[in-house]
Amino acid sequence: MALQEMRWRETGPLAAALIVMACHLALGGRYDLFRDELYFIVCGLHPAFGYADQPPVVPLMAASLYKLGLGAWGLRIPTAIAAGALVWLAMRFVRLLGGGGLAMGLAGLACAIAPMLMGLVSTLGTSAFEPLTWTAIAYLLVKAAREGDDRALILAGLVAGVALEIKYSMVFWMLGLTIGLVAMPERRLLRRRAFWIGALLAGLIALPSFLWQYAHGFPFLELGAAARNKNTEVALLPFVGNQIFVMNPALAPLWIAGLIAPLVVRQLRDLRFLVIAALVVFVIVRIGHGKDYYLAPLYPMLFVIGAAALAPLVRGVAGKTIAGVGVTAAAAFSTLVAPLALPILSPSVLEVYMQRIGIAPQQQERNFTGTTLPQVMADQLGWRDFTEQVEAAWNRIPAAERAVTAIKADNYGGAAALDIYGTGLPPVLSGHNQYFLWGLRGQEPVNVLSIEHNPEDMRPYCEQVIVLGKTWSRYAMPHENGKSIALCRGVKPSLGELWPQLKLYW
Repeated sequence: MALQEMRWRETGPLAAALIVMACHLALGGRYDLFRDELYFIVCGLHPAFGYADQPPVVPLMAASLYKLGLGAWGLRIPTAIAAGALVWLAMRFVRLLGGGGLAMGLAGLACAIAPMLMGLVSTLGTSAFEPLTWTAIAYLLVKAAREGDDRALILAGLVAGVALEIKYSMVFWMLGLTIGLVAMPERRLLRRRAFWIGALLAGLIALPSFLWQYAHGFPFLELGAAARNKNTEVALLPFVGNQIFVMNPALAPLWIAGLIAPLVVRQLRDLRFLVIAALVVFVIVRIGHGKDYYLAPLYPMLFVIGAAALAPLVRGVAGKTIAGVGVTAAAAFSTLVAPLALPILSPSVLEVYMQRIGIAPQQQERNFTGTTLPQVMADQLGWRDFTEQVEAAWNRIPAAERAVTAIKADNYGGAAALDIYGTGLPPVLSGHNQYFLWGLRGQEPVNVLSIEHNPEDMRPYCEQVIVLGKTWSRYAMPHENGKSIALCRGVKPSLGELWPQLKLYW
């Protein structure tokens, strides 16, 4: 038994990681490109050190993978790797805490099947890598504290720097960890030279993106302020209840133990700074009206601590029975809701399935009303229909008139879909986020073909408005349907003069 335990501790993490990665790769191409993936591709095709709403790594990655011609599946290779790597890291983290095979298995299983974590890596996005990077930094700090490993501190700085070039929210985790370290005896890490070498490394890696933001007036901060009005404000109790649901109710004892154990278990008291860091992030997310997935990067670490704390309590028939029931319940629940996080079912079957199990899509933004499928699914659908409908309207315009006509979309999803899927269309304009900073993209249009909900709003700025079509796709997000594709003839004043008024940061 001891030999089997040793083999599991050595080979189990890699085997589990490969299984998880293979499962995600098998599903990666089931649907089409997600709204943000389309946008990332277009951004990455315009290489820069930063963009209005994100650092450069994911856009550059998306554009590079898109050029390989592997479609949606190709874009999701990195996220499948991240999913497997998270499971591997969680199990290694448990070993660092002194946990055995059972604790490793519990932590790995939780990271593999928690619905929110599955959903985050189903598409290529900036949030897909947060659970891995946040957990890696926690692991490296604990390793440095417990083993005196200065290399771990330098590596933590490297991870933090790369993470900052993926998503700026790493700042929140760094802030939380700093507060946690200062408040606890582990502040001794701050006195080590390697810590500051790592911090300097993180800053140097993140510097180009910071300078880009500075040069453009920090549009990301403006976007962050606007998000408070865009996101639905959820009261504390429903928010916490939803956290329990999206992370799997049967796994709740694991992460709750992860929050409590460092306060009561002597062997884990050196992890209290991680609990403080997690609470700091929770407060920041609540103050900023953050979405439920903003907290997702915290859970793998809490699963690890909880597994290390609870596994030793599994003794005798009663303990093994309770553990078995818990694991079975967790697996059953995740199996039930997996189609809401991963593209397992076709859209039509998924719609019926959700009705039968009585689960409605979460309304995380004010304009999500009427959604029949989860956003992660709906925003992969309908973009080709959208493009065909706009192309049909475009082709109704006489060729001579098209030469002095621009196309304007009201959000980056529609604009990017037209840029990627469109044939014979000019570069699309939009006031939304990075598209606003690109301006007129070398055009001086006399007319504009605009995709709008209210074409009547255009009349004060047009000599003539003609509706040439409507948008519609069965499973698209509701707010993308029913838009008028309207030709504004004779824009007045010129679109260049109007451009500052079209700015839309959210």
